Amino acid sequence: MSESVVVVGAGVIGTAVAWRCAQRGLSVTLLDPAPERGAWHAAAGMLAPITELHYTETPLLHLNLDSLTRYPSFAAELSEEAGQPVGFRECGTVVVAWDGADLAALQDLHAFGARLGVESSLVTGRELRALEPALAAGLPGGLLAPGDHQVDPRLLHAALLEAGRRRGVTYVPSGASVVGDASRVTGVRTDDGTVISAAHVVIAAGCWSGAISGVPAAAVAAVRPVKGQTLRLRLPGEPVLRHVLRGAVKGTPIYLVPREDGQIVVGASSEEAGYDVQPRAGAVYELLRDAQSLLPELSEAVLEDVSTGLRPGSPDNAPLVGASGVAGLIHATGHFRNGILLTPVTADGIASLVATGELPDVLQPFAPTRFSPAEVPA
Repeated sequence: MSESVVVVGAGVIGTAVAWRCAQRGLSVTLLDPAPERGAWHAAAGMLAPITELHYTETPLLHLNLDSLTRYPSFAAELSEEAGQPVGFRECGTVVVAWDGADLAALQDLHAFGARLGVESSLVTGRELRALEPALAAGLPGGLLAPGDHQVDPRLLHAALLEAGRRRGVTYVPSGASVVGDASRVTGVRTDDGTVISAAHVVIAAGCWSGAISGVPAAAVAAVRPVKGQTLRLRLPGEPVLRHVLRGAVKGTPIYLVPREDGQIVVGASSEEAGYDVQPRAGAVYELLRDAQSLLPELSEAVLEDVSTGLRPGSPDNAPLVGASGVAGLIHATGHFRNGILLTPVTADGIASLVATGELPDVLQPFAPTRFSPAEVPA
């Protein structure tokens, strides 16, 4: 009989972990009472390690780049196994400078990235308009990151569920509490009281990971919800964007992600608002205002969807991936803004840990045990 694994949380991370574990011949049960509430549903799906680069996050950059290199083969394999598309597009990303100060900041970031071996190029205002003719006039320049791409999280999630199903993953639409004691976890108890025994329990419940009952106090995931809203717009006629577009309008970040079918995803707000998922009118207004400032044609767009999601933030905004410190309990959470990007490397790493007891080196800096219980949000 194959070794058993229970994955708690059927978002993109959890479904990918379940699929990869099942590929290794493990017996996998996936639990989630409401998988549609995951952060993936609101996510735009930017695969953007270069244009998300921050000066204090070099280890995270290396992890992001590692996961990005896996995406083409990961997406192709997943699409073949699921028999459906995942929406992976190698389109590149353009970062727009709103004014001279933004351009100077992009020049500094470009120089920093170059020292790390990151591929990007500065472009003039004229070159910017050649790349994206529909942009507002008068923008001074920007940055082209040809390796920053996109995937459609909704297609990705559906494909992961189907690929897991075809590999024998058992999905149970239920919440779960962990069974065990302070030294070892032995399985989970579902909402109806059924106990599912397992050699490994993987907590991949996003921002809810720290609220799973039964987890020993020393191993509670240090995550919190960070609210974000995205919009989905549609313009009549031919698509007006060729690349993912990012920028900051008067200091407020904004991005526009063009889908192959002509839809444009606009995001994203970021609020510390607990578990509130109600759309906020002010956030919608601000996103529309700033998106139109960069792409004036959006004033004629149809607003098709407003989505609110809760990103799983950690104390240092980096993921918690690996052994929890309690035997049998593993975390795969805390990915914050990079959950979609980090899906391949997280799933591969957790499957390796479960099957062999070894976590790949690239994930070692992100051990959940780097935080003390005192750092877990109340």
